Amino acid sequence: MTKRTPIIAGNWKMHNTLAESAALIEALKKAENKNEAEIIVAPSFTSLAEVAKLASGSAIKVASQDVHWEDKGAFTSAVSPVQAKDAGATHTILGHSERRSVFGDTDEILNKKVAAALRHGLTIIFCVGETLAQREANETIAVINSQLENGLKGFTAEQLNGLIIAYEPVWAIGTGKTATPAQAQEVHASIRQFLTDKYGADFAQATRILYGGSVKDSNVDEIMAQPDVDGALVGGQALLADKFTRIINFN
Repeated sequence: MTKRTPIIAGNWKMHNTLAESAALIEALKKAENKNEAEIIVAPSFTSLAEVAKLASGSAIKVASQDVHWEDKGAFTSAVSPVQAKDAGATHTILGHSERRSVFGDTDEILNKKVAAALRHGLTIIFCVGETLAQREANETIAVINSQLENGLKGFTAEQLNGLIIAYEPVWAIGTGKTATPAQAQEVHASIRQFLTDKYGADFAQATRILYGGSVKDSNVDEIMAQPDVDGALVGGQALLADKFTRIINFN
């Protein structure tokens, strides 16, 4: 089996001033990383350039929380992949459940955003996940397969090389509820099977699949113990240097 380097990613969402972002990245630069995990932080757009500048020369990589599908144009408030990359981002999160549910990002829109990110060499963290109603209706796997199929439509394994998938059950984001380690493993294994069927075993084994959904210092060890969980996409505790450091150093 391919050994996959774990990823611990912090999504800062709509938090932190420039000063707060600078203080947090400086603290994280000093953090121990006993697992030699890949560390990614996703600040808000106003802090992206500053965080990228301060992270430069460290092992920490910087992601934008989203990108538009066009390179430029009359799209008030949007940020293009060109601008995100120019500000220092190497990665971008696409399809986060808040983008899907609050801002109306459809599979079709996300497919265009995937194309834009790939066009400019941004590594994609592609998020998928089901609502509570969908889980209770036993539709979890079907929903996630559909999100993967439609969001990544038209791209080959070679084009998607380096893709990162994040499974984040919508019902577990910001609620304090977390999928059990067994629930997370079941879905992660299903995602890897989808990738195997669609893109081949080599691609599937190399692709890292993160769990996101109320990941905390108190539950990260159990989650990371699952064979198909390759990392975490962290929300609230990514804003706290000591908590995020403990998550980086999962046991």
